[in-house]
Order: sequence, then C-alpha cells, then structure tokens
Amino acid sequence: DSTVKSMEWRAAEKELALTAHVKDAVPAQVVGDPTRLRQVLVNLLGNAIKFTDEGRVSLHVDMEADAGGDVALHFAVEDTGIGIPADKQQLIFEAFTQADGSTSRKYGGSGLGLAICARVVEMMDGHIWVESTPGRGSTFSFMRVDRDGKIRMDCSSPYAMAGLIALRDRFDVAF
Repeated sequence: DSTVKSMEWRAAEKELALTAHVKDAVPAQVVGDPTRLRQVLVNLLGNAIKFTDEGRVSLHVDMEADAGGDVALHFAVEDTGIGIPADKQQLIFEAFTQADGSTSRKYGGSGLGLAICARVVEMMDGHIWVESTPGRGSTFSFMRVDRDGKIRMDCSSPYAMAGLIALRDRFDVAF
C-alpha cells in the first residue's frame, strides 16, 4: 500500500489512474526482503508513470502454482504508455540502454533503472520480462518461483509483503 501510495502524486500530476490489484490467492504472510521488492516496484511504477501521458498504470499481484508443487508470486506493472518496439525489449534491461536515443532527451533517465531491477530480481532467484506494443503500452512482469511450495525471498525480514497485502482490502480501488 505504501509503495503505490508513494507514487500517487506523480500519477495525479499527469491525471493518470493508478490502481493496485492483489488477488486473494496471495498469502497473507510471505518471508522476503521488503527493501528489494519496494526498489523494483518503485522503479517499474515510476517508469510506467513517466512513459504514460494518458490512461492508467496498474499493479497486479498474483500467486501461481503448478502441478509439481512449485509456487510463484507474479508482479505485473501495466501501463497505457508509449510502448517499446519488439527489437528493443531485451536491450532495455542492459545498463545505460534505452529503447530510443530521443527517449532520454524527452523523458530523462540514465538507462540504469531496469538494469538494476533485473539484477535485484535475479538476486531474489526470479526473472523479469516485458510485453509491449508501441503506442499501446507495456506490461513489466517479474516472478519469484520456489521449488518447495513455500514462497520466500531470501532475507531476514518476515514483513516482505505487508504493504501489498494491505491492498487486498482495497482490491480494484483506484488510489
């Protein structure tokens, strides 16, 4: 909740809808690193707001399980922004790289944010990816999979999801 709330003013400045949706399947308690998780979410939400001139930015959190007993937390930040051409989608996760040279002139930034997100997600034994269509928007997703059926993010704090779990009570409510 605090992560999304911290981005409200930026979305409001651009008259964008900012929503968060946490599915009921997401457990109430998750062991993890709230600092790393917040770092990734703030960067993805911030980018979504930066590159969206009208429409919405949404955070979705869900839990997925497969027949083998593996479980995963799936986070997705979806926007109605400028989008990213298919041939640039993997490049943007590299340091000092942006989809278009004019992007840094118009929107600012160094091209480090997504590279840092990718490294942090990797440190959590997860993976990050993007699905995007130019002119229609992007969805940046990251997932943390655990092979033993228990979700954790390898850290010392038992409060990893506290802010996001609080969003469950506000499911489908715009902030």
